[in-house]
Amino acid sequence: MVTVVASVVTAAAAGLIAHRFITRARHLPRQTTSGSLPGLDVSPPQFWVTVFGAGFGTFLVVYAVTGLVVVAFVPAVVVATMPKAYFSRKRSQRIARVQEAWPDGIRDILSSVRSGASLPTAIENLALFGPAPLREAFQGFDVYSRSLGVVAALEMIKNDIADPTADRIVEVLILAYERGGTVVPEILEDLAEATTRDLWTLEQVRTEALEQKINSRAVFVLPWVVLVAMTARSGAFRDFYSSPTGLVVVLIGGVMSLIGVWIASRLSAQPTEPRVFDGGEPG
Repeated sequence: MVTVVASVVTAAAAGLIAHRFITRARHLPRQTTSGSLPGLDVSPPQFWVTVFGAGFGTFLVVYAVTGLVVVAFVPAVVVATMPKAYFSRKRSQRIARVQEAWPDGIRDILSSVRSGASLPTAIENLALFGPAPLREAFQGFDVYSRSLGVVAALEMIKNDIADPTADRIVEVLILAYERGGTVVPEILEDLAEATTRDLWTLEQVRTEALEQKINSRAVFVLPWVVLVAMTARSGAFRDFYSSPTGLVVVLIGGVMSLIGVWIASRLSAQPTEPRVFDGGEPG
């Protein structure tokens, strides 16, 4: 009975922590009208099932190995926050692929325009023959542009990608479409060069931050792996951590670890560019 109650409490605590991380994380945007998170093929109920399942499953596994509720609690809470990191990473990878494809995609549009095609036709060709990430992002543009108009179709694409880089590019494409004339190739050429420089900067920032993130996560995981290994067999270590003194030590260590994870995540977090062209309220 104690195990079941502790498991439920662990899953609930893990869910609350993950919920707080999600509501404060800018790189996991708000829910869309289709019921799925932007850039991900997962709905909020599916996400919460994953969070609670990860926390509950980890608690049962560690408890089965150590026989100690308090030792199983902190690893379960930490593992329950991993789905948020996984889905955020998955969305970031999708956005990164789209960002990396933009320079080639813009140059494809520029080539089509210089060969005599209109801008809407050039964008339709991008959706058919452009880089794979942009083909996926612009899927259905031809249908939307004919039924709703070019500007409305581009706005839909922009909201679906939900990325500041895409916001700027789409806004420039809208401007080029509205201005028209001989200025369009010049606008597209400047846009391709500016986007390439922005991507070089982003890649440099990601590379420099990767090693620090790996080191910080290892520092907080290793002590709990050692604790589980020490209490896996009966003996002095298990007896100590079964006592009230051991319980206090584990609770203090767990609180310190969670605070350290929070501090490390704040220090290693990359500044998120706001979406100033998303059409929402400022701030």
